[in-house]
Amino acid sequence: MPLDVEVPDPPALHGPQDPGDYDAVDELDEETGGNYRREELAALLDQGAWETAFTEWAEHTYLTAAQFRVVRDAGLIEDIDLYWNPDDEDVGFRAPSVPDGLAGADGPFDRNNVGDVEEALDELGRTVSESLENDYIHRDGDEFGYDWE
Repeated sequence: MPLDVEVPDPPALHGPQDPGDYDAVDELDEETGGNYRREELAALLDQGAWETAFTEWAEHTYLTAAQFRVVRDAGLIEDIDLYWNPDDEDVGFRAPSVPDGLAGADGPFDRNNVGDVEEALDELGRTVSESLENDYIHRDGDEFGYDWE
């Protein structure tokens, strides 16, 4: 059953400056001067990429509305980060982990479903990354991607 929630605001893309902190991409072979195109990616998210990808993800996620509210209220959606990887010419992403305070006897998630929640956040990051790459970054145009200097 699809997740029926309002699309939250897109993340601000203020993640770590070290590309090696990202699980979804290989570490860069050489330093690129820290130009990870977050501003351009954030603009594309605001222009519809976020809503498109979030809606697609919500159709397939196993998160319940209650779990999603906890994730949203804890700021985990805001903590998703995306960046441009110039070596591979793709969009890398980093999904946050569930903090210890949300898991266990005192938290809203039991130890058994923390992995499921983290997997859902990872899938959201992957869906947004793929949407940007496939539908919003025109690799044969001047406005983004290959022609960045």
